[in-house]
Amino acid sequence: MTTLRLLQHRAEDGTRSVILAEGDAAHVLTGVASVRELALRAIEEGNSLAATARACGIGDAIDIAAEQAAGRLIAPIDHADEAHVLLTGTGLTHLGSAEGRNKMHQAAASGENVTDSMRMFLEGLEGGKPAEGQEGQQPEWFYKGDGSQLVGPGEALTMPSFAKDGGEEPELAGIYIIGNDGQPYRLGIALANEFSDHVTERHNYLWLAHSKLRQAALGAELLLGEVPEKIEGTSKIVRGGETIWEKPFLSGEGNMSHSFANLEHHHFKYDLFCRPGDIHIHFYGTATLSFSDGVQTEEGDVFEIAAAPFTLPLANPLARAAERAVTVKAL
Repeated sequence: MTTLRLLQHRAEDGTRSVILAEGDAAHVLTGVASVRELALRAIEEGNSLAATARACGIGDAIDIAAEQAAGRLIAPIDHADEAHVLLTGTGLTHLGSAEGRNKMHQAAASGENVTDSMRMFLEGLEGGKPAEGQEGQQPEWFYKGDGSQLVGPGEALTMPSFAKDGGEEPELAGIYIIGNDGQPYRLGIALANEFSDHVTERHNYLWLAHSKLRQAALGAELLLGEVPEKIEGTSKIVRGGETIWEKPFLSGEGNMSHSFANLEHHHFKYDLFCRPGDIHIHFYGTATLSFSDGVQTEEGDVFEIAAAPFTLPLANPLARAAERAVTVKAL
């Protein structure tokens, strides 16, 4: 089965275009400059995003791997006003290893050391995939920021000067747009690095909110259609040209304790997330972290994430922002 993907291209003179990729072939679409524009057109016409893209004029063939290497592919969704892009996510959504699940169940059964995280994980296993028409268990939820915190392939993931850690989180992100009537539409999914401060989170779980106020990266390809049941990929860290850590990661509903529909319900049930025209980038979670294996990242490390059916990897170097004095003036 061929996979249909949309990509956003920005030429050196700033001119933007949308690329339609199917299998190994990719062509520039004519008459459209952004995925958001194309999505709004699809909603207005009452067609799918794929059908709307296919109805556009087909321009020149393009080598997307070469364009990514040249730095001309950007994140596959954005908005002219960054305040109208919301980055959010859910955690404790993936099954992880059988050993980890067994330990959680054993501890829960014993009634000893049952943490809030463990309880939430077990509640997700119990009720994260409700029957059709039923409301399932709500997941952990967090906010990462607005569109100013989004970076594309090849761009640096920059942790604040005060960060205790800058760690990768390889996962999938759902890309959504809100129609004029307040209806959320899923455009597709993208490969993502959710990027967090795991040292801060470990210090006290109530600091999770602080640890998540970080940048996040999206791969260049927006995969259209239904989300694959299972996705298998690889996450690695490269330092000085050498791979210092590498591990497979799993995603897709077959590897999750929550259904996508359940995660979407518990996000878009809030009216403030149904504002017409807004873009939502929602990170579905992961079970694979280098931090869990004792890796301490360093500035200059490169996070590389790859997973079929995406054809392009997502690679981002780690950087640290300059220190900034924080002062408040009374008026």
